[in-house]
Amino acid sequence: MYNATKWLDQVEDADTGEVIQEGTDQSAAHFNNMEEGISDSDLAARLMLLTLSRTIDEVDTEVQTVTLTNSLSYPFNNSATTVSLETARNDTSYTVEATVGDHEGCVGDVTVYDQALNGFKIKFDGSATSATITLRIKGGL
Repeated sequence: MYNATKWLDQVEDADTGEVIQEGTDQSAAHFNNMEEGISDSDLAARLMLLTLSRTIDEVDTEVQTVTLTNSLSYPFNNSATTVSLETARNDTSYTVEATVGDHEGCVGDVTVYDQALNGFKIKFDGSATSATITLRIKGGL
């Protein structure tokens, strides 16, 4: 916690030069106290901005659930599907986090590809006949 210094001007009698009020000592201790306070405030502001940016990312997350199906026998797979975004993006730098839920068989790897401003494609490469996937789409706005 920052301990503020109460600064006082030195006041002298104009006629006699007598010191009526001692001014605050302008020493390294007082100036270093200010420097530490400024540094602490800067760090606190940066941490708040970092927290705010993370919060904005969480608020702007689009969540969708898709069910991919595969009717071919392994090693063949036709599970690829196109997912439309609820909110079109300004660029394709958005991220898609895929979490596999219920599934029938081995899902293997889930791949997101061909990202566009209004959607992307997704597939799995395993032998599963179906897989429900929760998608968390962030960024690109």
